Amino acid sequence: MFNGVFNGKSVWLSGHTGFKGAWLAEWLLCLGARVQGFALPPATQPSLFQQLGLASRLHHEVGDIRDPAAVKKSILAAQPDFVFHLAAQPLVRLSYEQPVETYSTNVMGTINVLQALREFEKPCPAVMVTTDKCYENREWVHGYREEDSLGGHDPYSSSKAAAELAISAWRRSFFQDHPVKIASARAGNVIGGGDWAPDRIVPDCIRSLQAGQPIGVRNPKATRPWQHVLEPLSGYLWLAALLYDQRSEPRYQKSELGNQRSEVRNQKSELSNQEPVSSSVHRLLSSDLRPLTSDLRPQPSGLDSAFNFGPSHESNRTVAELVVEVLKHWPGSWEDTSSPNAAHEAGLLQLSTEKAHARLRWLPVWSFSQAVEHTVTWYRTTAERPDPGAARELTSAHIDRYTAEACQAGLPWATAGALHPAGVTLPPMNDRRSPPSSKLVPVVQVPPPVGDV
Repeated sequence: MFNGVFNGKSVWLSGHTGFKGAWLAEWLLCLGARVQGFALPPATQPSLFQQLGLASRLHHEVGDIRDPAAVKKSILAAQPDFVFHLAAQPLVRLSYEQPVETYSTNVMGTINVLQALREFEKPCPAVMVTTDKCYENREWVHGYREEDSLGGHDPYSSSKAAAELAISAWRRSFFQDHPVKIASARAGNVIGGGDWAPDRIVPDCIRSLQAGQPIGVRNPKATRPWQHVLEPLSGYLWLAALLYDQRSEPRYQKSELGNQRSEVRNQKSELSNQEPVSSSVHRLLSSDLRPLTSDLRPQPSGLDSAFNFGPSHESNRTVAELVVEVLKHWPGSWEDTSSPNAAHEAGLLQLSTEKAHARLRWLPVWSFSQAVEHTVTWYRTTAERPDPGAARELTSAHIDRYTAEACQAGLPWATAGALHPAGVTLPPMNDRRSPPSSKLVPVVQVPPPVGDV
């Protein structure tokens, strides 16, 4: 998978002690990468970093992203082939309490990484991770695109918008003729096993369910683009892989895109008469690719830019709907604890991933219900199996399942040098211990990357 580019390569990863960073570190290790992590100690107890035993499995460096000298020393000493910058202050409500710290971490921390990379002299893709909340939220019913205005009501959101502005400015000012290629990635609300942060709805659910108490929901009507953590991570990895080898990015004329759309529709028609592959594949094919912008002129590059990675439209659900879905897999109850005096949080937020579809041929794999089921299963299983290897075993199993289903869907990142046979039949969701069958099923081929949007 990912053209095998990470095997044996050096990766510098900031924020590896956090929830999303620990998942990415685990996946990189599975891909054969040599990972150097740079982060503060885990902010929670327990933490996924500790549950996966990552301190002994990668080069674990404790450092503060706000320290420019430490960041520069770490990156230049590592001489990485890839850089993933995830270190951040990631909580909206905490940003109201610590606005200066939030800005210094999210904005100046990002600039510190960019400044260190200016002195780098070898080719190196760098993926700078921000958030879907970097957009000026106008409560639109449609998804925000990469060219929409940046902004943010709260310190967290606005700090991520400022980080995006800095990334864009540094890219245009210092990285036009530079061996380092800078891209930014904006993801929707991620869920998954191992998130123990305060003031996040899934960890709050798990803590309440473990204690036998009703789940307090402070913003039940808020709508978010919920996705499993592996969805955006597959996008980050694929974006970095394509940046590493631009030769894997064919260029297409505008007319060719129309032909590819016709091919996708024909494939849908053919598959309608075949035995179902899986619910996730049919979900991916349930509608045509959304209309793209009219300007599809080929560009000499363009992957070194901003990309959204979000779920399908059906995964845009209210917080209340998410909680109800959680309770299907871990019985309990919830109560509305909203307050008119609570700090402002966005009510409606959705992402458009048309650019990732068109440029990377990236698509989400798991449905909303699958993402929630895998998430709750992770927490319940690790709670029932407190042995040290349970979390690592289950995390690896989820990566394997996700990759196998992406292979079934014919997604380019999964089938490029795949370690799993494309089209392998997966065991039923309720039989998680059974290995995948070797029986082959039809594979949906997704067209290769196309021109810029």
